Amino acid sequence: MAEMQVKSSRRQYGMLSLRALLLVFTGSLLVLILLAIFSVSFSTFRNYVSSQHLEHAQDAATATGVSLSKAVDASDIVAASSLIDAVFDSGSYLSVKFVGHEGIMLAGRVMPLRTVVAPDWFVRIVALPKPEGMAQVVRGWAQLGTVQVVSNLGRAYDDLWRITVGLLAAVILIGGVGMLALWFLLRRLLRPLKELEKQARALSRRDFRKRVRMRSTRELNQVTEAMNQMADDLGQLFAGQGKLIQHLRKVNNEDAVTGLASRSAFEQRLKVEVESEEKSAPGVLMMLQLTCFGEYNQSHGREEGDELLKRVAKMINAFVKKHGGAFAGRRTGAQFAVYLPGASAVDVKVWSEALIEKLDGLYSDLAAPVETSVHAGLAVASPEAGVRDLMAAADSALRMAQQRDESCCWIKDASADTYHTMETWRDIISDAIRDQSLSLWLQPMVKGLDQALEYFQVFSRICTPDGVLKAGAFVPMAERLGLIADIDRVLVASVLERLESKPTEHLAISLGSASVADKTFTKDVLAMLGAASALNGRLWVGISEMTLHHHRAQASQLIRALVKLGVPVIVDRFGVGGVPFNYLRNLPLSGLRVDNSFVHDLDSHEDNRFWLESVVGIARSRGVKVFATGVERSEEYSVLCKLGIDGAMGYHLGRPFAADEKSTGE
Repeated sequence: MAEMQVKSSRRQYGMLSLRALLLVFTGSLLVLILLAIFSVSFSTFRNYVSSQHLEHAQDAATATGVSLSKAVDASDIVAASSLIDAVFDSGSYLSVKFVGHEGIMLAGRVMPLRTVVAPDWFVRIVALPKPEGMAQVVRGWAQLGTVQVVSNLGRAYDDLWRITVGLLAAVILIGGVGMLALWFLLRRLLRPLKELEKQARALSRRDFRKRVRMRSTRELNQVTEAMNQMADDLGQLFAGQGKLIQHLRKVNNEDAVTGLASRSAFEQRLKVEVESEEKSAPGVLMMLQLTCFGEYNQSHGREEGDELLKRVAKMINAFVKKHGGAFAGRRTGAQFAVYLPGASAVDVKVWSEALIEKLDGLYSDLAAPVETSVHAGLAVASPEAGVRDLMAAADSALRMAQQRDESCCWIKDASADTYHTMETWRDIISDAIRDQSLSLWLQPMVKGLDQALEYFQVFSRICTPDGVLKAGAFVPMAERLGLIADIDRVLVASVLERLESKPTEHLAISLGSASVADKTFTKDVLAMLGAASALNGRLWVGISEMTLHHHRAQASQLIRALVKLGVPVIVDRFGVGGVPFNYLRNLPLSGLRVDNSFVHDLDSHEDNRFWLESVVGIARSRGVKVFATGVERSEEYSVLCKLGIDGAMGYHLGRPFAADEKSTGE
């Protein structure tokens, strides 16, 4: 189907434009008219010249015949020759002959046809009829002979040649000026069509801001007004659809007061992070609790209580933004939860103490004179423990912290945290960048019940003496340490090398948030992709939705540059973070990759299924594909297929494997 569309597009681009067609038709008509005028004018002048010379020859023959009959004794050949010589010497005749009854020329003169300017080929083509005049020579009742005079056509051919050149020059001049005037007229009149084409292409890219302001003929003005109105209507429709999706997501996944993830949404995402094999461990769960919040509500009122929760949530959001991959939610009342993937308990304890200090300062100022405190419980995630165990451990640590009157945090089983500190992480990641020792792992993205391959999602891993580190473990730390741009630079180079060696393979990568915001990184990556332009159509680039939200200008610039190079762009981790959906209207995106927290237990989660169905419908109307991640069970994939998803991946559909283990895409 795609191949047929490409061929159809090529045929359309090969057709004449409307302006060219009108130029050819009108120009041809003008040329035909001018040629007809030239032909008629030439024929008329030719006939006129021919008749004039015929009359001239006849007049000369008559005059010579009369002279020979009366003024000169025609029987005197010498006298007749003198008369004929006098007539012939005028140069107006090719021949003047006095022919007797037996056809014998008694006297006469003859000369060949000569022209001054007319070329011989012109004389042969025009071939004027021979202008011959005849008159009888008589004496009394006796006929002495016949005078035959042929007019000299040399001057006629010269005159005809001059008029022909003049007519041709006039035809060329008038035709050229006419065609030039026609070209300028059509260019002016049809200029709105070019703008309409740009507007239509902008609409196909979901860009509804383009307007046509040019004025032309009444019909074209009506078309431009209709197109502008359609762009406005589509823009409003898209905005309404985006608001609907945003509203559905908020209702299903956001806390109404704080805007953080709701309890169910947080636990759903935490379950994916902790129990998914690709993402599981390390990480630390932090439970935060404001003490005496019930008393604060009673003494200050519910509105003030809600305002306090909003300000606390704002501080927690600011904390989350500083730590790549972290996310937060509100559980109940004044209890909050934050999960930090890839972090060690030692580091998180330092960070949480700083956060508690800020929250305690805010809370105590607002609640005075009521004595307040802020407590936190930390629990370390482990591959063996599930999300319920992790939550129970964090709750237990929180209760331990609450046994103390002052604000503090408590770590549950800190000895279980055997993971790397920040400095250890820095050494591991820096060594991998220096040695370019990232290994590529591929996971298939498939479509339909037959699970046809769409592309392979690329995951990077680092091999260390202690084992293989997955991207879910070291990427958040690379974000925190400011090393993600260097990691992504190595990743892009490795993927391009892989694509060059596998000409039938299609791969997809995801870029870090800090990488997208780094001008040096984007410049380097665009240069790499520009040098490998033949491979760009087989590479998908993912940019997270949160990156679009926090780095809108840089992300938009990068997306447009990638699309210009022929690289399709996907919005990664779609649905998390509460980002407005209207960015899809103005950016030339090729797909959305729904976060796996919306896919987990999709068969039993009505709200997520309804939300995802709405996303698929709206994205499909915009020409944007929708992919899903984290498919762990056949029931989840069955629901996705019924919703018309464009592709899905997960352990149920194919486990990640090392890129050098086997040939793919063959």
